[in-house]
Amino acid sequence: MGVSRDTFYRYQELVETNGLEALINQDRRVANFKNRVDEATERAVVAYAVEYPAHGQHRTSNELRKSGIYVSGSGVRSIWLRHQLANFKDRLAALETNIASEGIILNDAQIAALEKRNRMILPAVK
Repeated sequence: MGVSRDTFYRYQELVETNGLEALINQDRRVANFKNRVDEATERAVVAYAVEYPAHGQHRTSNELRKSGIYVSGSGVRSIWLRHQLANFKDRLAALETNIASEGIILNDAQIAALEKRNRMILPAVK
């Protein structure tokens, strides 16, 4: 059949106990929630990403550390990936969504980031 005897009997047992759906919907990876930061830290990282979209992961980590929130640069990156904020473009999109939904007033860093994006999209015309 092209599979080992062990695998065949394991699949056969799954089908007998749970039906054919057990083979189709097998999720191999189980999330390890023990490695995640607490919810307050995660909210702070997401808020900082929207507040300063041009800052990278290590600068975000350093700036949050100044305010007493300890998370590594790679931890910041993991949080950004979970919230679809992994790159500058995604963080700007989140900022624009925030502006549209809440009508917030932009700070200097946010204005500079939006202008930078506009310069990237529309090069200066002479």
